[in-house]
Amino acid sequence: MTDADPVQLYRTVRLIRRFEQRAVELVHGGQIVGGIHPYLGQEGIAAGVCAALGADDVIAGTHRGHGHVLARGADPARMLAELCGRVTGLNAGRGGSMHAADLSLGILGANAIVGASGAIITGAVWARRRRGHDTVGVSFFGDGAVNEGMLLEAFNLAALWRVPVLFVCENNGYATTMPVAGAVAGTIAGRAAAFGIPAVQVDGQDPETVYAAAAAAVDRMRAGGGPELVEARTYRFDAHHTFEHAVRLDYRPPDEVTRARARDPVRIQGERIPDAERVAVDAEVEATLDAAVRFALTSPEPDPADALAYLYASGMTARTGGG
Repeated sequence: MTDADPVQLYRTVRLIRRFEQRAVELVHGGQIVGGIHPYLGQEGIAAGVCAALGADDVIAGTHRGHGHVLARGADPARMLAELCGRVTGLNAGRGGSMHAADLSLGILGANAIVGASGAIITGAVWARRRRGHDTVGVSFFGDGAVNEGMLLEAFNLAALWRVPVLFVCENNGYATTMPVAGAVAGTIAGRAAAFGIPAVQVDGQDPETVYAAAAAAVDRMRAGGGPELVEARTYRFDAHHTFEHAVRLDYRPPDEVTRARARDPVRIQGERIPDAERVAVDAEVEATLDAAVRFALTSPEPDPADALAYLYASGMTARTGGG
């Protein structure tokens, strides 16, 4: 374990913040159809965890997955093109907001099935270890997933087989609109303890605190330890989904949101670096995202004639029905 690079951590949280804000603007402008689940406020978790990983490691995320993909190093322009449904996207415009992936970077995909990342990553890491790779994996999930059988089954297999998976619970306090206190009996860390999995709770708003916990866990797992769990306490600053901007759901007290926004991971990390470096990073991020927006909006949309492409790993194209 080495110390985190404070400038790089700031660059990552700033990139995710501004990417998400730009994406929300494109939703409102109609260029991103169907809306997104903004990662605003939770940037420190993706940044801190992914900074602790090596080139051969793998991750899987959630429906709120843009931050994980960007923190792992995906091209923001191709990511934004994916959200806009363009052929230049990470997945040729077929995955969209909730299924973005880049296998070349070990990003096995965001996932709209609550809790599915645990099973995906446990299987993927087990298989890669069987082939001799020194791989560890990260499964990101929210507090709403901790009662899902699929995730608990992944805990069980990872513990039984000593699979080096870091289970990262992004506990933002709400599963859509359900407060965690009304849905989770006991504790989230206690779920892991039941399977003999070590667990730690950390401040998810502090990127360096998250990094320290993740790096220590990765070092232990790389040395032969089994799975571990990090519960990162966080708060989403925006809606569960951008549809809330229209329907105005009322489930979070305004003073709660105000208090949470006072602990902004972008500000917390930004105050750790010199002003001149922060200004330079901000300008770099804006230039990157200006180019990303241009790239996404000038890229072609998929040809409807190719609607059945990419269904088979062999490259075979599906045939249309016989009518």
